[in-house]
Amino acid sequence: MKFSIIPASFAPILLSVLRIAAGLSFLEHGTGKMLGFPAGLPFLDKLPTPMLYFTGLVELIGGVLIVIGLFTRPVAFVLSGFMAAAFFLGHVLPSGVIFPAINFGEAALLYCFVFLYIAAAGPGPVSVDQG
Repeated sequence: MKFSIIPASFAPILLSVLRIAAGLSFLEHGTGKMLGFPAGLPFLDKLPTPMLYFTGLVELIGGVLIVIGLFTRPVAFVLSGFMAAAFFLGHVLPSGVIFPAINFGEAALLYCFVFLYIAAAGPGPVSVDQG
């Protein structure tokens, strides 16, 4: 039996939708750190200034490149590793707890695997890389 609600032919366009949605969400972290928008990110006072600027720059540039789909595979691969490091250094080590629901690392862990998937699958049809 086949229980497909969404036809498999939609997969390429939904890959682009996933990439754009993840990129925009990731970009928001970068704009919050580097441009102060949106204001009020709760963790800004916990990061040392050099780390704040480094992570903000990576999120800003990486987010833009992911959204437009330029250099998608290598950028997504780097961001996947960046988020794996963020999960362990920013959530596991300070709390001593590996469970994401307890150490508040769900977003970092999801970004890690979404970007890893995008690195393997490519940008999808709606991207500069495909143009």
